[in-house]
Amino acid sequence: MCDTCGCNITPGNEHLVRDGGRHARTEDGRAAVSVLRNLLTENDRQARHNRAHFDRHGVLAINLMSSPGAGKTRLLEATIEVLGPSCRIAVIEGDLETENDAERIRAKGVQAVQIATGSACHLDAHMVHQALHQIDLDGIDLLFIENVGNLVCPASFDLGQHRNVTLLSVPEGDDKPAKYPVIFRAADLVLCTKGDLLPVLEDFDPERAERHLRALASVAPFDVVSTRRPGELEPWLIWLRDELQAQDTRRALGRTIHPLIQPDGALLHGDAQEGEHHGHGHFHQAAQSHG
Repeated sequence: MCDTCGCNITPGNEHLVRDGGRHARTEDGRAAVSVLRNLLTENDRQARHNRAHFDRHGVLAINLMSSPGAGKTRLLEATIEVLGPSCRIAVIEGDLETENDAERIRAKGVQAVQIATGSACHLDAHMVHQALHQIDLDGIDLLFIENVGNLVCPASFDLGQHRNVTLLSVPEGDDKPAKYPVIFRAADLVLCTKGDLLPVLEDFDPERAERHLRALASVAPFDVVSTRRPGELEPWLIWLRDELQAQDTRRALGRTIHPLIQPDGALLHGDAQEGEHHGHGHFHQAAQSHG
C-alpha cells in the first residue's frame, strides 16, 4: 500500500509531517507506522469535512478511478454534452503534471480545477479541499473528481465523495478485476469503457470481466459503455440521474452516504478511527447503505 512507496505523503498533507507540523514527531521505533496512521486519521477528518460541505450545498460528489488511458476524461466530456443543459457540473482533475485534462473540460464550458500531485499517485482529502476553495458549491449540482490514473492507491483514500466509479477499458483486458481487486471492491459502479472496440479486440469478454468482479463479492452494477456510439452511454446516464435524485432525498432527510472503501483500507484505518463513526473503513456500513 502507500506506506510502502511513500506516496501517502502528498502535497496536500505534507505540512502535517514537516518540522512544526502536528505529526512531525513520533514515538521512537514506530515512526513509519505512526506517520501512516496519523495521516490516514487526518485524511478521514478532512474527508468528513468535505462531505459535510457537499451535503450542505446539495452537491453529489463522484470519484472516478481507473488506469491511465481508460477514458475518464472522455467519459466526462460526453457526459457534459448530454447533461450539461440540465445539470450544473464542475470537475476536479488529478494528474501528476499538466493541465491537459482540465483544459479539455473547460472547452466544454464547465469549470475544472486541476490538481498537480507531483509524485503522489492519488488524490487525498486535503488536496480536494484546497481545490474546493476555487469552486462555488452553491452553483453546482454534480462534482466529478477525476482521480490520478492508478489501479491501486486511489481506492484507499476517502476524499469526501459519495460514490466511487471504477472504469475498466476494453484494451486493458478482462482480467483486471482479478488482478487489481482493491479498486474494484471499492466501486459503487463499474463501467466497461470503449465498448465500441469489442468487435476488434475479441479476447475481451465482458461476461468474464463481470464474473471476476462478482468473485470479489461485489454487487456493483457492471455496464458496457461507449462514448462513440449514440445511446451507449444510457446505463451511465440513468445511474447518474438516479444518484442525483437520491442525493436530493438524503439532503431533505438530513442524511449522507459514504463510498465503498476497500477492505484493505479498512484494516489500515482500523486503529486510526479514534472510536468515531464515519465512512472510511466501515465497509459493512457502506455496503448496507449501498444496498
